[in-house]
Amino acid sequence: MTTSQLVHLQSDGGIATITLDSQRNRNALSRQLVAELSEALQDADQDEAVRAVLLTAAGTVFCSGADLSEAKDGGMEQGAHALVALQRQIVASAKPVVIRLHGPVRAGGLGLVGAADIVIAADTVTFAFTEARLGLAPALISLTTLPRMTSRAAARTFLTAETFDAGAAAEMGLITEAVPADELDQAVAAVLDQLVQASPQGLRESKALVAAPLLANIDAHGVELAERSAALFGSAEAKAAMGAFLERRRKA
Repeated sequence: MTTSQLVHLQSDGGIATITLDSQRNRNALSRQLVAELSEALQDADQDEAVRAVLLTAAGTVFCSGADLSEAKDGGMEQGAHALVALQRQIVASAKPVVIRLHGPVRAGGLGLVGAADIVIAADTVTFAFTEARLGLAPALISLTTLPRMTSRAAARTFLTAETFDAGAAAEMGLITEAVPADELDQAVAAVLDQLVQASPQGLRESKALVAAPLLANIDAHGVELAERSAALFGSAEAKAAMGAFLERRRKA
């Protein structure tokens, strides 16, 4: 049986566009999707014609977080380390990574948002760190989200697991800008146009400056937080909560 590709890469005009396309599970971070996204990022980073990377998604949801069906059945030790590596890859890329957010982002998907250099969201997009309700913690994604956010915003959103909008996400530093939904493509195109006009060396060296603290944080704490996350996913409390969540979703 042939497995469908979940990530697509297309390059044009100095921009490598990477599209998440696993709509059956709301672009969840399955093992396959993470592996394909990593490969696409590597290909874009090695392409000398590419000045910047645009990460977007098909369907109505940008990313629903970890694939809970995989996490519930097979544990998350390997997956946790892979997600740390993916965040590091985005941060360490020599090419600026821009995210176009058109739909909701939950839990692990916020690790991608935190790792990217520039994030433009439609003002209709919603966000949530949902881990606390499932007996988990946003351990892995704290590597790239905590350094972006104010401490008060992080405490409230991590602990309450509440849903918040794009305007709030911009105020707390999680995203770069929230724009009216019908202006999203125009706003993203304007940023990409500016990046294309820069020199490769200028982009590479400028990104290295702004990314250095995030990279140091990942290297200092990534292994520890991956192990902590894997232990939480493997706990009885989390397995029960994930099972109940998946059952509710199945019946919905």
